[in-house]
Amino acid sequence: MMSVMEVCRLLDRSAIGTDIRESSLLFPIIEGIHVLALSLSVGLILITDLRLMGVVLRNRATSEIWSQFSPWMMSGFGVMFLTGALLFWSHALSAYHSTAFRMKLLLLILSGLNAAVYHFTIYRKMGQWDTSPIPPIQARLAGWTSLILWAGVITMGRIMAYTF
Repeated sequence: MMSVMEVCRLLDRSAIGTDIRESSLLFPIIEGIHVLALSLSVGLILITDLRLMGVVLRNRATSEIWSQFSPWMMSGFGVMFLTGALLFWSHALSAYHSTAFRMKLLLLILSGLNAAVYHFTIYRKMGQWDTSPIPPIQARLAGWTSLILWAGVITMGRIMAYTF
């Protein structure tokens, strides 16, 4: 059984990893698409989080905002995940040794857990508070937590960009 570092070394030295890393066009294109997908996904997450906190769009139902933004958020997240995997592939060994990358992964996992807890608890009771200008404290806490975690993910991503 190979260690994580050995897998990272294999990815890093693979033809695909090398091609992406050494291409004068491929890496910047993938990175650009990654940033655009991040902007789409996290931008819409920001708006929904601010709605959950009762800061914006108070006169609109939370379920309405979610139903309109969710397909775009998920599409952006899917593209962001795919391009992020390709970027990782091209610098897997550097990422393995990067504290910023490990923090980014941890924050992504925590963000996913926050979303799961929200969707399996307070979201299921949305009918009770959907049109309320200020949602219940659990929804506001989920929004704040999401906002803080995504700010951390983005910050760690920017730190990585200057350390690889």
